[in-house]
Amino acid sequence: MTRRIVIGTAAVSMAASLAACGKAGDGGDTAGGSGGDSKTIGLLLPENKTTRYETFDRPIIEAKIKELCDDCEVKYNNAAQDTETQKKQFDALVTQGVKVIILDSVDYKATKSWVQGAEKQGVKVVAYDRLAEGPISAYVSYDNEKIGRLQGEGLVKALGAKAKDSNVVMINGSPTDPNAPLFKKGAHSVLDTGVKKVVYEQDIPDWSPDEANKKMGAAIDSLGKDGFQGVYSANDGMAGGIITALKKQGIKVPVGGQDAELAGLQRILTGDQAFTIYKQIKPEAETTAEIAVRLLKGEKIDDLTPTKVTSLTGEFKDIPAKLYDAQIVTKENIASTIIADKVYKAADICTAEYKAACAAAGIK
Repeated sequence: MTRRIVIGTAAVSMAASLAACGKAGDGGDTAGGSGGDSKTIGLLLPENKTTRYETFDRPIIEAKIKELCDDCEVKYNNAAQDTETQKKQFDALVTQGVKVIILDSVDYKATKSWVQGAEKQGVKVVAYDRLAEGPISAYVSYDNEKIGRLQGEGLVKALGAKAKDSNVVMINGSPTDPNAPLFKKGAHSVLDTGVKKVVYEQDIPDWSPDEANKKMGAAIDSLGKDGFQGVYSANDGMAGGIITALKKQGIKVPVGGQDAELAGLQRILTGDQAFTIYKQIKPEAETTAEIAVRLLKGEKIDDLTPTKVTSLTGEFKDIPAKLYDAQIVTKENIASTIIADKVYKAADICTAEYKAACAAAGIK
């Protein structure tokens, strides 16, 4: 039995592109070999402002592909948040004969024609983290609306007994990321009844910490220092910019985030950030790699994709998918989650500046 879930979900189109083991294309990494031998997988990631992509996603995917297919190679490119750059990277992979592409899209709406064109040439696209538009062969991510609910719950809990009387600022993610509206929807489903009012709300292009900093400054100017009691930040990177703006004005209120970034975890330990959302990237990345390898070999992926999803526009239905769970991380459970799962070692988190905070939280 497969669960059928209709989700307008974020398009991190993970397409494991296994083919044309030869020519380097458009500034990416490649390995030698003769073209057209179906041993190269394309991996296209959207940006490098968020530390997870280069620190975790890419190396985990590459290592798993190598484990499953020792003569396969990965041709990798990062679009640096530019849609046109990613289109060129995608087209280059197709031209070179790559038959499986893992795509984490910059702008999910832009990918429809790319994926349709690739399908006509027998290229399978795996959407990773964000659900790209088009006839995707598989999708691996999280239940992103649930993540938004967790973020809302984390902020309500951080506000405590004063939550019902608290005004909240919402700094949302990028409009071109299909996950962002799902995070927002999930968070609103909790905050709209859990707090007094959302008094200021902005979407932030490209998930920019600098822009989040500016919008937080504008919110303070508009509402006054006492006009809000908490801040929802869609991810940890933007939370860093938000907290900088708050500190500049001498304001101390709970701020939440997402992604369990190292800097975010350190801010949680010092009390500057209230919580983050921990999404286990390793199983997401490894499942994507395995799907890509199987698609390359013409093998079935049913056991890896127990769910069916529908694209954000509703045009593309019954996309095979695997959606992973997530959890709230606070000072109290960093050791039992992040460190226990070996995302970061205690030594990574507890640098000299944070040794005292780590000791206070029982992290050694």
